[in-house]
Amino acid sequence: MNDHGDDAQPDLPGRERRRLQTSRLVQYLLLQALIVAACIFALRQSLPEPPGEYQVTAFRLSESGAERAVTLPYFSSLRHAMNDPPRFAGQFIRPASEAARAWSVFLPRFTNGVEVTVNGVVILDSRRDPAANRPDRNTAQIAVIPASVLHDGANDVSIKLFIWGPITGFLDRIWVGPDELLRPSYNLRTLIFVTLPVVFSSWQAILAVILGIMWVMRRHEPAYGVLAAAMAVGVGQAFLQTPMGETPFSRLNVILISSAPIESGLVLTFALLFSGWKWQRYGWIIFIPGVLLALAGLFGSQAMVRALFLYLAVPMVGLSLLIIAVVTARSMLKRRNVASLLLGCAVTIMLTCWVVDLLSVFQMMPNRIFTARLSYSAMLVAIGAGLTWRFARALNEVDGFASRLVTQVREAEEKLKASFAREEERARAAALARERTRLMRDLHDGLGGQLVSIVALSERGNGSAPIGDAARAALKDLRLVIDSMDDIGGDLMLALGSWRERAMAQLRPHDIALDWRAVTPQGLPVHPELRPWHVIQIVRLLDEAVTNAVKHANARRITVRIETLAGADGLDRGCITVEDDGTGFEIAPDGAAAGAIKAARGLRNMRSRAARCGAELELSSCAQGTDQGTRVRLTLPHRFPDSDGAAG
Repeated sequence: MNDHGDDAQPDLPGRERRRLQTSRLVQYLLLQALIVAACIFALRQSLPEPPGEYQVTAFRLSESGAERAVTLPYFSSLRHAMNDPPRFAGQFIRPASEAARAWSVFLPRFTNGVEVTVNGVVILDSRRDPAANRPDRNTAQIAVIPASVLHDGANDVSIKLFIWGPITGFLDRIWVGPDELLRPSYNLRTLIFVTLPVVFSSWQAILAVILGIMWVMRRHEPAYGVLAAAMAVGVGQAFLQTPMGETPFSRLNVILISSAPIESGLVLTFALLFSGWKWQRYGWIIFIPGVLLALAGLFGSQAMVRALFLYLAVPMVGLSLLIIAVVTARSMLKRRNVASLLLGCAVTIMLTCWVVDLLSVFQMMPNRIFTARLSYSAMLVAIGAGLTWRFARALNEVDGFASRLVTQVREAEEKLKASFAREEERARAAALARERTRLMRDLHDGLGGQLVSIVALSERGNGSAPIGDAARAALKDLRLVIDSMDDIGGDLMLALGSWRERAMAQLRPHDIALDWRAVTPQGLPVHPELRPWHVIQIVRLLDEAVTNAVKHANARRITVRIETLAGADGLDRGCITVEDDGTGFEIAPDGAAAGAIKAARGLRNMRSRAARCGAELELSSCAQGTDQGTRVRLTLPHRFPDSDGAAG
């Protein structure tokens, strides 16, 4: 809960800063003084009472063998045993006209226990109600008087007051009258002093669970864990009953009920951590009173615990409240946040109620109604409101951060889109430039050479036939380049179909048959990465193979096999085989055709084209026997390279 407020003017000069701090301190103290005045005014207000005509205040007190007249309310002397309790004897009048209505005895406040007798018959023993035995509960009691016990006129009422410390006994005024007139006052006191504390204790238990979960999730803020422990101890105090005798669990009850110093020490530790104080090794000193009381409850008697509670617990609670008030005031002036202000106001309310309770213990107040424990609910409300305020503030910060993040993401997305558009434009321009370069190179290597040949032939004055052949070759190469630019969707079979028609047209004048075989149904695999320059290299390689067969092999049949093969790595690869039945030739050890420089250069070109496509070229030829002929086997890669760097 270390929320830091914003200082309105952090760069003020020293004198101005001190003046501002003094002004804030005065405003804070005036607010706390107003809270104190409001608390005192509220505590001095009396709760609605039954009609005064039914009030009984005059009694004869029998105590320690002596008898004297007293008037209620009455403070008795301190006792640590319930034997020989003070006995108050008085009378009340029931008119004959009231015989038809039920009458009751109403006791708004007493310490510690009472036994009420009417006309010699016991009608109430508060010791049977454990909740009524604790002096901090302010529990009222009411008992209906049996009709058989009452009679018209004067009736005797006797009250035994059981006192077992650690404070003096007390008996407030009592009322004896019609139950319907006394019951509303009893119900109101029960609501305020019994039901509301149970409700606040339940809220305290829920708050302890919430704080415990927050501490588990945020271990770097130990204030949550300390406050959760304080809330848990408070819940144990609220719901445990005062043991009336020695039982297996009585010592545990005594320890937990008297654990107010431990609870106040934990709340003090929370306030110190909340204000930014770091835990010191001497911090355990604030838990000494609680430890001493726990040891007394474990090894001593209940009377010892009650006596020590008055001298250890009460001062420790007051001292803790004073320190918390100072710490929260300093935190409020330093941070100026809502949580510090709410906690400071709650501490002021508790401290005021604690002072009033202390005055009641010393019999300086006419009525003994303890409100310090009930005022603890103000701290619960303050803590709950502070946590809610912090949660709402955190949600606002998260919403603001999310809004800023959305704006930044949108701006970054727009910049990214613009960057992607620029990159796509650059990539498109680069691809266009590469394709233009390849196209120019292909035209230069193919069509350019053919045109140069035509020009040379025309200048030499040769016949028209060589010029026509050269022109047809140039036209063929131009068509090859144009066809390779078509979008074939990575399906090389479409390009091979066009190449087949050109090859058949080339072979027809030479009376050479073309045997086209697609061994596998799918022919060749589809390659999405296939580019036009890949197609040009493959088609030119196949053209070179067919041209060599026409010019040098004297072949009568050329067979083209197209198939898909599975490699050693399990990947499919396309394979194109061009085989003729010609004379064949002898292959040198370096892979070139022996004795034919021009043919060797052509084979090197074929190998270069295959390498640029990432393909493998195998050449085999036999000049003798039944297997004579030449076979060119081109194994395509599983994936074509993005550039022609594979040419090596």
